[in-house]
Amino acid sequence: MESSSVKRLTEYLRSARNGWAFTGAGVSTPSGIPDFRGPNGLWKKYDPERVSTIEAFRERPEEFFSFWIKRFELMRRAEPNPVHKMLAYLEARGYLRGVITQNIDGLHRKAGSKTVLEIHGNAWTGTCTGCGKRYELEWMAERVREEGVARCGCGALVKPDVVLFGEQLTPDFERAWEEVSRCDLLWVLGSSLQVWPAAELVPLAARNGAAVVIANRDPTPYDDLAALVIREDLAALAVAVARELGLEEVEK
Repeated sequence: MESSSVKRLTEYLRSARNGWAFTGAGVSTPSGIPDFRGPNGLWKKYDPERVSTIEAFRERPEEFFSFWIKRFELMRRAEPNPVHKMLAYLEARGYLRGVITQNIDGLHRKAGSKTVLEIHGNAWTGTCTGCGKRYELEWMAERVREEGVARCGCGALVKPDVVLFGEQLTPDFERAWEEVSRCDLLWVLGSSLQVWPAAELVPLAARNGAAVVIANRDPTPYDDLAALVIREDLAALAVAVARELGLEEVEK
């Protein structure tokens, strides 16, 4: 771990008065949830057009749910890792206002983060596309295991409360846009910044004078806008930042 990067990052955190974290799938890979575009990412094995679009859900529900049941099972077993814990502690100590996340696994809240803007939704609930009845993940998973799809008593499919390709982002994105437009620090963690409009938050922050820090394994399209780019293992980075700030609880 390069100590100079950790020190610069903690300096940004200490000086920020309106800082936000912006997280992607790489934050949850240490918890056992695969990312999408990495060397072993899901899109290397699956065609997103067939399993992660609103058209796939409507036209090929069995194939859609066959893919998503695997994601559901991983999310049910996953626990917060040092990155989730660090961000929760940073919010609690006043270093960050909250987390804007593209993730749907709910691990930020499970780790203790209070202000979490889930711009791509949350997989722990679903809504009937016919009558609007709400369901929990456990119920949906059981239906898929038994019947191949999650179908409401009214006969309509139950859609996970996540944003699929071809859908608008959740209302949380509007608030995220407002918060980022006036933030003074945007710390990107574990995102390839290749999914729009979510990725537009980075140039928005830069245009408005915020310091942008990007911590991601691979290069992103917006590295040139960043005041600091870090290519380190995120869990190790979280532990190093926590130590620098005296938050050893992250390692527990």
